[in-house]
Amino acid sequence: MRIVVALGGNALLHRGERPDAAVQEANVDRVTTALAALAHEHEIVITHGNGPQLGLLAAESAADPALSVPYPLDLLGAQTQGMIGSLLARSLHDALPGRRIAVLVTHTLVRADDPAFDHPAKFVGQVYPPDVASSLAAGRGWHFAAHGTGRRRVVPSPEPERVCETDIVHELLTGGTLVICAGGGGVPVTADRDTGALTGVEAVVDKDLTAALLAEDLEADFLLILTDVPCVYSGYRTPGQRPLLGATPGELRGGGFTGGPMGPKAEAAARFVERTGGPAAIGALDAAYEIVHGRSGTLVRPDLPVE
Repeated sequence: MRIVVALGGNALLHRGERPDAAVQEANVDRVTTALAALAHEHEIVITHGNGPQLGLLAAESAADPALSVPYPLDLLGAQTQGMIGSLLARSLHDALPGRRIAVLVTHTLVRADDPAFDHPAKFVGQVYPPDVASSLAAGRGWHFAAHGTGRRRVVPSPEPERVCETDIVHELLTGGTLVICAGGGGVPVTADRDTGALTGVEAVVDKDLTAALLAEDLEADFLLILTDVPCVYSGYRTPGQRPLLGATPGELRGGGFTGGPMGPKAEAAARFVERTGGPAAIGALDAAYEIVHGRSGTLVRPDLPVE
């Protein structure tokens, strides 16, 4: 079975942890333990989040006096793909002796006229005091939104159209290689209408939506979205909270999951199931093997059987 695994941003940095290299190196062993059993039995493509790492690099770049202009988000995203991919590849290499493993820095095509470019909404980086945020907005043209008692930078999050290196990923999979790619949703790029030349853009593509698109284009049998909760909950954090162990795409969309961290995961699972007829699931990292075998998580299936 071919499985695309979407690791949540908490896989290498848990909430509240310092973003030190040693912390991430220790956490990656937990990821390897969770995925090694699946990799022994199935073709695996691993995608991953990069939110904490991207935010750290963006803050460092913005504060670096040696730079006249901070590094753009597309290049910072490429850096995180290399760093996180290297950590995963080294750990998996030790856990899966003899297995071919490749890390690809991949690019995700977006439309230059995507409405998201006019409505930045994706939080990136640190929280600033309101006066500092106002100064940065005036000096650098950044957009900010309220975040707690301060303000935080927001950037566009356009829809993914295609992972540019999908054909390469397919070839590697066919040759028995475990592939790590599309980190942080991929490096966002637009293509020139006449020449096809790629240009990086100041944006962040949602990692789960990119994973769903990649899974569809690779004709994957299963989309596995891993996070830090055991399943999707109906009425999350309310007195009526209950686990949702199975759902159709329509039920996911009607369940009030449009906002917050679960919204993109629910939408990604729904899209994959609707477009392919195959199953998707959302659940905890440590239960990855159990989720694929139907013993944990929230399983998402089509509204109607696919003929």
